[in-house]
Amino acid sequence: MKYVFLCWLTLCTTYSALAQRLPGFDGLDMNLSTLSRLSNAKTRSISPENFTGERGKGGMADPVKQKGQRNVANAANEARDLGQGWKVNPFIIVEKGETVTIAEMEGPGAIQQIWMTPTGNWRYSILRFYWDDEKEPSVEVPVGDFFGMAWNEYALLNSLAVTVNPGSAFNCYWKMPFRKRCKITLENQNPDESMRLYYQINYTLTAIGEDEAYFHAQFRRSNPTKGSLHTILDGVQGKGQYVGTFMAVGTRNNGWWGEGEIKFFMDGDQQFPTISGTGTEDYFCGSYNFENKKTHQYEAFSTPYAGLHQVIRPDGLYKSQQAFGMYRWHIMDPVRFEKELKVNIQDLGWRSGGRYYPQQSDIATVAYWYQREPHARFPKLPSRDELEVPR
Repeated sequence: MKYVFLCWLTLCTTYSALAQRLPGFDGLDMNLSTLSRLSNAKTRSISPENFTGERGKGGMADPVKQKGQRNVANAANEARDLGQGWKVNPFIIVEKGETVTIAEMEGPGAIQQIWMTPTGNWRYSILRFYWDDEKEPSVEVPVGDFFGMAWNEYALLNSLAVTVNPGSAFNCYWKMPFRKRCKITLENQNPDESMRLYYQINYTLTAIGEDEAYFHAQFRRSNPTKGSLHTILDGVQGKGQYVGTFMAVGTRNNGWWGEGEIKFFMDGDQQFPTISGTGTEDYFCGSYNFENKKTHQYEAFSTPYAGLHQVIRPDGLYKSQQAFGMYRWHIMDPVRFEKELKVNIQDLGWRSGGRYYPQQSDIATVAYWYQREPHARFPKLPSRDELEVPR
């Protein structure tokens, strides 16, 4: 224990010393060892109570003057006895088929934390982030998958980059710098119901260094996998670093499903990759089937950098198959590439005679990475029917 503490203390001290020597450090990269340092950065926050994030403009909705106006005083009735300044518009309504802009901010600056509680079908709610003046999004992901909740069911997730807390509270701590401006939209593709959305986007206005890259996240689904292979990411062009994977697996057969290896093809790799994993549970920092050897059950876990946080078991009725959610954040070990990157994972189980079984699972992933702009155009997002989780 003493050794672990000393290692942690050394890491914090080293990080603090490095941060003090970094040119342009302005309070953007914070940890416990740097929180006492003052900076010229300005803190701002966007929510339904302050759509613009402007200084001194929060909580201004009037339940009397704005009653009946959509997304301006949604809690006017509840606040009718208290008046302005008393939780008049804490949420917005996103109607069926509607896309709303939930945040716009002028840079330079960086998003530091996002919290939201979306209702409805999380796979039908699409988040898109646009940096500076780009026309195509750098983030295009169903909100559930972005926060590790692919199966539209809550599961506790406790990591450094993403947390999902009781009450289905979605939190993101990925740093997202921008130089000119940022726009975030949310599309409700659900044909059956509107969405109620509480949210808060906390950001800072500060100088952004030349070496700062832009955050990207891309969703892909293979249902079923073709050739027992799922592509996590492909077509990335430019210089950057891969920082995380979320993967949801829906099985279609009995037995262990996670023998497949992950492969990182970078900077000219052709038939063989530079980085090859040794198995699915190995990549997600587990071992031997994620199995508790005493109970002979899958054992869910959630740690700062990796986890199998969701295990959905058959219930004897409509949930006839197992489903899983897992994540691996490359925070301490980003996968750096100079020119290009492709990532895929094999879909393998076991069959008779101790042989690998090429499976046809339902696999959905989100890839998280940073790179210089411009980025290659994303593949077209699957249709609503192709996104659907029929559970």
